[in-house]
Amino acid sequence: MAMKAGVWIDHKRAVVVLVTDAGQEIKKIASDIDKTGRPTSTSRSKHRYTKNDFVAEDTLERKDVSHRNKYFDEVVACLRGAGAVLILGPGEAKGEFSKHIKAKKLRGLTVELETTDKMTDRQIAAKVKEHFTKAPAKKSVAPKSKKAAKKKAGIATAAKPTKKSRR
Repeated sequence: MAMKAGVWIDHKRAVVVLVTDAGQEIKKIASDIDKTGRPTSTSRSKHRYTKNDFVAEDTLERKDVSHRNKYFDEVVACLRGAGAVLILGPGEAKGEFSKHIKAKKLRGLTVELETTDKMTDRQIAAKVKEHFTKAPAKKSVAPKSKKAAKKKAGIATAAKPTKKSRR
């Protein structure tokens, strides 16, 4: 079995679970996004206005995007060697992370998304392990015809009336 990975991610922290034949490994990555931003109210100057009171909105947005990309790159570095990734999370971060992975164009990496609420590390590990053990069972072989499908389901098919018998 190739290495599989699960990531529970939001904008503050990420929990990476790597599942292999030997066992599982859990890594935690914290984001520095909260540390940057606007100054707190206690650092306000006594003057009415200072040049730092007004920061352009696009500058703050570029800073946030830059920090987020660095954070996502740290998480992607933990996923090296994985064949499949399950991305879990409560908000928009999982979609942004999925787009970031696709932008990196990692070869042979299949990505699946699932919305979940906050979880403990053990719950995340159990969910990832369960997902990858159940994944092959999801593939089903569809019967070739409708009659074969009904026969397989145990539904008897009655002969359809012809146009002549309808009159």
